[in-house]
Amino acid sequence: MPIFSFTILLGAFLLFQIEPVIAKYIQPWFGGAPSVWTTCLLFFQTLLLAGYTYAHLIGTKLAPRRQAIVHLMLIASCVIAMMLATLLWKSPVLPGAGWKTVSADYPVARILLLLSASIGLPYFALSATAPLLQSWFARIGRDTSPYRLYAVSNLGSLLALLTYPFAVEPLLTLRSQANLWWWLYVAFAIGMVLCAVPLLRGAPLLRETDEVQVVKPGLATRALWVSLPACAAILLFAGT
Repeated sequence: MPIFSFTILLGAFLLFQIEPVIAKYIQPWFGGAPSVWTTCLLFFQTLLLAGYTYAHLIGTKLAPRRQAIVHLMLIASCVIAMMLATLLWKSPVLPGAGWKTVSADYPVARILLLLSASIGLPYFALSATAPLLQSWFARIGRDTSPYRLYAVSNLGSLLALLTYPFAVEPLLTLRSQANLWWWLYVAFAIGMVLCAVPLLRGAPLLRETDEVQVVKPGLATRALWVSLPACAAILLFAGT
């Protein structure tokens, strides 16, 4: 539980910490309009959904050991990509000045491309962390509920949102914020490796017959599951 908790907490923290960092960095390039932030939110929300989908697919379609191998390869790709970005842009996640646009009238497409090139892959990997690690822990932690890790994920997200305006932004430059984020990502990658070790070693897993059988939800319940977070996303876009 400790290493899973640490990795999920750090992953959630990094996930929400990078959003204001990169949005603040690029906003002057596009005139400081509200559309810059809402476009960033569109990117982050879409990639978050993609990460959840990826976690669900490999969690249900692949054997546990193969899940670990695939996800560790993704994490390694993220680390390598950010190392290359450091050589190219002098920063692991902040894009170079070449991404600035001459005209800021219609910035949406360029912002989406910029975010995809700079932070897209690491953010995608982070977004899959909580559901994937909860799935792994449910298979190896026979006597401990994995739902505690969901609370840990929420705690990491809340810490990121609270610390940025009151501690990170006032005390560190954007370059320093990006560099600190990079080193924390390296620690996160190490945590992912440690979490994957039991699966790679072929540790005894929960058998399918041991899993709790539940009734599949109906159409109305599924619609409610979609509509409630949709309302939250709408409020987030409108309020910020």
